[in-house]
Amino acid sequence: MSKASGFQVSGNAAELYERYAVPYVLGPWAPELVELAALQRGDRVLDLACGTGVVARLAAPQVGTTGQVIGMDLNAGMLAVARTLPAPSGPPIVWVEGNATAMELPDASIDVILCQQGLQFFPEKLAALREMHRVLVPGGRVLLSVWKSAGPYNIAVGDALERHVDLETATKYRANRMVPDAEDLHRLLVESGFRDVHVRPSTMQIRLPPIEQFVLSHLSASPVAGAVAALTETERAALAGQVRAALHAYADGDGVAVPDETNLAIAYA
Repeated sequence: MSKASGFQVSGNAAELYERYAVPYVLGPWAPELVELAALQRGDRVLDLACGTGVVARLAAPQVGTTGQVIGMDLNAGMLAVARTLPAPSGPPIVWVEGNATAMELPDASIDVILCQQGLQFFPEKLAALREMHRVLVPGGRVLLSVWKSAGPYNIAVGDALERHVDLETATKYRANRMVPDAEDLHRLLVESGFRDVHVRPSTMQIRLPPIEQFVLSHLSASPVAGAVAALTETERAALAGQVRAALHAYADGDGVAVPDETNLAIAYA
């Protein structure tokens, strides 16, 4: 997302996001979200805050050539990368630069909205959810994936950023896990007009490659990339070393395997 969102990247960060964040942090969760949506042939699907489009590319084969898939994000760089990736079977995905609180879509024009780890970055969450309700057909459904906790990896990275960069940078990084809890998520969906709201947790072991290399690459694809790049080589090594030490208990071969958890919400218009 971009200026109306808490997740802003620039330069080649979107390419690095696809290379590091998608396969290791976000991609493993995407199949469960799409499976929960129970997409049908002919469905019109919106992947909101799509990033480089991992969810949209999984949805396309499910809806077939009679369906429609739109990937919407505020960050033009993310969409540029999405357009370069191999197209899946199904309908051509339409990549749209757009704002979650003011989507240029007609009323009742979408059957299913999927939003993986985007809600926490919308400054006006209730307004965004009401806008989702507006574009859904009556009986259409929204599915949200929202982190349930910080998790060991993100705690370790946040602590290292606070020590080796500054508190402001650490706070900016930690924002991706400053999320509504299950109760607040349920309340927001009800207040925005949705019915039959269900929220359930999901857990997974996430395996990361050698952590001292991975953490610096992952941060280069994040909103704090500039602050980390400004460190000296010695300072960056110290930051990565602190993360490795913090995750020592999760060592798995040459990498680490850390638990992570998200809340999955489904609701109907």
